[in-house]
Amino acid sequence: MRIWHQSLTVLGDLPAYGERMRAHIRTVVRPDTEVVLHGMLPGTYPANYPGDDIAFRFFFTMHSTQWAVHALNAESGGFDAFALCSLPDPMLAEVRTLVNIPVIGCGETCFRLAGAGERRFGMLLFIDRMAARYLQQIEEQGLSRQCVGVEPVGFRFNDVLAAFGKPGEIIDRFRTAARRLIAAGAEAIIPGEIPLNVLLASAGVTEVDGVPLIDSLGATLRQAELMVDQRAAGPGARPDGWSTSAPPRERVMQVLDFYGLGKHLHRKGIP
Repeated sequence: MRIWHQSLTVLGDLPAYGERMRAHIRTVVRPDTEVVLHGMLPGTYPANYPGDDIAFRFFFTMHSTQWAVHALNAESGGFDAFALCSLPDPMLAEVRTLVNIPVIGCGETCFRLAGAGERRFGMLLFIDRMAARYLQQIEEQGLSRQCVGVEPVGFRFNDVLAAFGKPGEIIDRFRTAARRLIAAGAEAIIPGEIPLNVLLASAGVTEVDGVPLIDSLGATLRQAELMVDQRAAGPGARPDGWSTSAPPRERVMQVLDFYGLGKHLHRKGIP
């Protein structure tokens, strides 16, 4: 199967991060699964780090509109699944109405996995202001009472990028932050965002003091494989409702054109 991986970063600006992801992906997916990395459009952000923008809801929402285009391109390109590999799950519900391939949300997958079996969990993140977004997602999953906290990890995205070659200090600082969540009762921890997840996984760090870390990238891609398998048994009926019904495709194209996004569509193969 072929899975379209979609990042919230401009991957062309972060070649070392892309290579680390590819190496990790090879260890978590099936031998016959092809995962193709995709990032945001060049120039989306003023720097290689999206956090300065997506820390504000307006910018996060505006940038998220790209994901409609990426999902349509994934479907028209013959991909079997579209994996939103970013924990805040940009436009997850909306994208699911647009395409007829499985759409997998990283945050949705990780929060469900972390809270499975009534397990208590916590999350560590780069962008303090985005804690509200993650708490909203956790509430939507009905997991609020199991969450012991969504807390700052104590360092930033660029600190993680700089640590790929020598991760020891960042890993020690992560463990210190993780122990605060463990003291609060966490039985699983989500390292947010995926760059931190990839750094830890690449270094073989899968737990802190016996408390497992959720491999957000690996979990999302394995969920994509599972959903493709389930779809092969027969696609289920799409629920009819405001949040779930498929909008008329011709009108989707018109609206994307009106907002200037249509030029990024690979129109061949899109009905």
